[in-house]
Amino acid sequence: MKIGITGSTGNLGTYLKKILINDDLIYFKKRIENKKDVNNWIIKNNFDSIIHLAAIVPTALINKNKKLALKINVQGTINIVNGINKFANKKIWFFYSSTSHVYKFNNNAIKERNKTNPSSYYGRTKLLGENYIVNNSHNFTPCIGRIFSYTSMEQSKKFIIPAILKKFHSKKKKINFQNLNHIRDFLPIEDICLAIKTLIKKKGEGIYNICSNKKTNLQDIVLKLNTKYKKKITLSNNSGSTILFGCNKKIRKIGWKPLKIKYTDYLLKKDSFI
Repeated sequence: MKIGITGSTGNLGTYLKKILINDDLIYFKKRIENKKDVNNWIIKNNFDSIIHLAAIVPTALINKNKKLALKINVQGTINIVNGINKFANKKIWFFYSSTSHVYKFNNNAIKERNKTNPSSYYGRTKLLGENYIVNNSHNFTPCIGRIFSYTSMEQSKKFIIPAILKKFHSKKKKINFQNLNHIRDFLPIEDICLAIKTLIKKKGEGIYNICSNKKTNLQDIVLKLNTKYKKKITLSNNSGSTILFGCNKKIRKIGWKPLKIKYTDYLLKKDSFI
């Protein structure tokens, strides 16, 4: 299968390439916001599928440069969609990497049919991309993966788990963690990539939550990691708890299953990561 991938040098793309090693992978190496570059890439290659991962993700980075986030996350997606519709010589399968940030916080497991209400500017950009794809899927089969929280060795310290680990790695014996009384849905990056591989194989269509369907409190992660580091920790400013976790029944029905390991145990097991 000839698969085009945008964002192949990013965190998710780097690992996904290892999972799809037996396929013919063609990477987009230019600027996604440049319509001409995108069109030439699609014209040159007779793709069976395209996996669109290219995006600015860290919330702090996006909030500092919202115009750039719009160019990459929204205009880049528009360029890909328009390029496929105009230049692909057959109907292809198209995967769009979206996010749980398109949902609002909810005490119950969120299903794909839940109303969207982005909880961040990043979520807003990804929802704009989703809507454009759904309304313009003329020459491709759309598959939108709403990816919940995940961790890998390559993640920037701007993400929550690497930021927590950075504190543990410091020489300080006493550490204070603030504002961690939040519940999220975490998966190892291996699970995310295997979910995308399953969607490719089954030619999934529509929207799929990619999540564990399990609640993980950020405070519990800190406490579990401290069984290794044994530091004196304090947890402060923990009011205003939020909950965001997903239902994964839809993607499990097509054959994907997450690893059978508790997320906090996964973090401890990954010696190379920690």
